[in-house]
Amino acid sequence: MIAEMKHVSPASHLLTLCAAASLALPAAAQVDYVDPTIGNVGILLEPTRPAAYLPNSMVRMYPIRPDALSDQIQSFPLTISSHRMFELFSIMPGPAAPAAYDQEHPTPYAYSVRFDGSLIRTEFAPTERAGYFRFTFPDGKATVALANRLKGDVHAEGTGAMRALAGQEDFDGMHAYFYGEFSHPVTFTISDDKAGKRAIASAKNTKTLEFRYGISFISVEQAKANLHHEIPAWGLEAVRDAAKARWNKTLGQIEVEGGTEVQKRVFYTALYRSSERMVNITEDGRYYSNFDHQVHTDPRPFYVDNWLWDTYRALEPLQTILNPAMEADKLQSYVRMYQQSGNGNHAAAWFADAWWKGVRDFDLPTAYEGVKKRSTDVTMLPWSLAPAGPLDTFYREHGYMPALRPGEPETVPGVSPGEKRQPVPVTLGNSFDEWNIAQMARVLHKADDQAFYLKRAANWKNVFRTDKGMAWPKDADGKWIDIDPKFDGGMGARDFYDENNGYTYTWDVAHDYSGLFAAMGGIDKAQGNLDQLFREPLGRSKYAFQAKLPDSTSMAGQFSMGNEPSFAIPYLYNRLGVPWKTQKRIRMLLESFFPESLTGIPGDEDGGGMSAFVVFSMMGFYPTTVGLPTYDIGSPVFTKVTIHQKNGHDFVINAPGSSHDNKYVTAVRLNGGPVNHVWFRHADMVNGGTLDLTMSDTPNTSLGAQPASFPPDSIAVNPADYAGR
Repeated sequence: MIAEMKHVSPASHLLTLCAAASLALPAAAQVDYVDPTIGNVGILLEPTRPAAYLPNSMVRMYPIRPDALSDQIQSFPLTISSHRMFELFSIMPGPAAPAAYDQEHPTPYAYSVRFDGSLIRTEFAPTERAGYFRFTFPDGKATVALANRLKGDVHAEGTGAMRALAGQEDFDGMHAYFYGEFSHPVTFTISDDKAGKRAIASAKNTKTLEFRYGISFISVEQAKANLHHEIPAWGLEAVRDAAKARWNKTLGQIEVEGGTEVQKRVFYTALYRSSERMVNITEDGRYYSNFDHQVHTDPRPFYVDNWLWDTYRALEPLQTILNPAMEADKLQSYVRMYQQSGNGNHAAAWFADAWWKGVRDFDLPTAYEGVKKRSTDVTMLPWSLAPAGPLDTFYREHGYMPALRPGEPETVPGVSPGEKRQPVPVTLGNSFDEWNIAQMARVLHKADDQAFYLKRAANWKNVFRTDKGMAWPKDADGKWIDIDPKFDGGMGARDFYDENNGYTYTWDVAHDYSGLFAAMGGIDKAQGNLDQLFREPLGRSKYAFQAKLPDSTSMAGQFSMGNEPSFAIPYLYNRLGVPWKTQKRIRMLLESFFPESLTGIPGDEDGGGMSAFVVFSMMGFYPTTVGLPTYDIGSPVFTKVTIHQKNGHDFVINAPGSSHDNKYVTAVRLNGGPVNHVWFRHADMVNGGTLDLTMSDTPNTSLGAQPASFPPDSIAVNPADYAGR
């Protein structure tokens, strides 16, 4: 909610969901493989949460605590405003204090836990805009505390036997509202709290007290309507069963066979995490937009909560395959954001990628207007929507973002003291954005714009230092700055890079890999550089390295599995004539850094940003260049993967014999015909078909070895040439 709005389809009646839940499920339903505790302890930064929610829904609930090793739960939020941020409202049974816990059982569709001293059990199940808590008190003294976590209000609702509470919470320029009802008459004691108000609800001689509530970003009245629409009757089991059925439908879009039970749990947990965002905040055909602070009526749902810096790489391409109509609604939500705020967004890659993959039900001309305005009128500086300033003027004139020399003070207004200029990734990122803007201009027959942005798409070359073979910072005079590309640049290397160092960002040229390889000295030299990336030592202690680069975690040499700009790197061997090295690397990375454990996520998961990489890579392919309707073949973990597409056509990946040793693809057949390349088009998938992969423990070094068989990788590529239906 704090950044971009999300859209949800109109709520389904609970009774309809319950009917779906009554259908017979397979003995090993996909949702039974989900383990929400994977990653609940962060490597260095943020952990995942054992969250209960429906796909893309407003209500998301998890226990509030630092991580899963914390022995106390502080309370439970009624929802959150954005992925792992701004928990809204707070509910806690018994004394309003943190409590030690045991017997925790999280699933995607329900959550339950018991507190140690009181033996009070808390159970929860979600709908899209509502939630249901059941508290069990062994001593019959039912007491529940509900308060604001941020500034706001809580008050009693209604007359007569008191059963209802309502409230408001203020966050990030927005308001969240709730309306909730207790299953028994209660006595309310409402007092001032440090954030606003706290209500204590007490019921005499009651061992079980249930609380059902609705959430709204419009009003208390709308929250009440959301509750009564989605949970019209008392009963936790009905809500839970409907939520389980919904998750089985969502996760069942991909069926896997073979592999180990652990691999299935890792896979379906990653798919569950990839189904959280964006969030649909439409309520009965209306939504509140934080972009113009108005309530809008719209026949299409409105989606928010997307950290596009990372989600465009894998999460949104995955959802483009699984839910193309929803992707169109998300993209149209971005169009609405631009119309309401006047600020464009770095969404060009996502717009272009979806378009070339056949997602067309959004306003492309207005989307183009927005991304073009962002590229011309808004600053490139990270985390800013300020008007373009002197550094942007410099970029337009010289084709790169200039870096400051070590110790040189910042004099340009608007540069964040914490985020700095990030000159190399800003240059690389804008080069990629503008290549995609050029492709949008191509569709709209804007030839002059297309030529202009294609020229600017080559700006990445201005920060590539050929004598070092790396992306490198240079100053405003055009002189290279003498640095250690592994380590220099302050916290997070942001003086020169961002979260990662030069070893990672060197490869972040997704629209012109062939140009990058040529700049390195040719394919053989580039292959050697890529090999060395995974072998290059840190050059200092892990303690010193991670203290300065906490996002660059789970290192294999200088390769960071824990940060999203790394995702495409192991697939680049497919463009260097040695795809067997991609297959070897991908298996090593999956097995090393994504175990089924509390520390099973190698970096910040970011609400699907990292999990989608796992989903793709375990299936055996990856969208290496977002904006091109093609996929690179990797090494499938399962012997068979079936993707049930919304158009009714299945795409099947057969890899009989795939195992820990049999990781190498030695032959490829697409729809029965042999091919000598290791990539395929989105059209090959969307039309339905079969990809047959012969697996072995020994590489086939001739498969995909000739340049004519490489995936498209040039700045001059026309995506339309690969978008055939």
